[in-house]
Amino acid sequence: MSITLYALDGCPWCEKVHDALEEHGINYETEWVGALHSERDEVKRVSGQRAVPVLVDDERGVTMNESANILEYVERTLAA
Repeated sequence: MSITLYALDGCPWCEKVHDALEEHGINYETEWVGALHSERDEVKRVSGQRAVPVLVDDERGVTMNESANILEYVERTLAA
């Protein structure tokens, strides 16, 4: 899978990104992370920080955080 979304269950910003990906029919995999920042080593490894959501697009070599940035990327790049 070339698109991976790192998300926390119950996170409203993660849900917005999930909804946008689903709305545009984009195939992706979700990596669910722990509620405690100390449990998010994988997120830190891929993005340099522990906050979610984080979107990784392996095909385009893009890793980004901040839901607003991700939503813009989905609209401009992935949904195009």
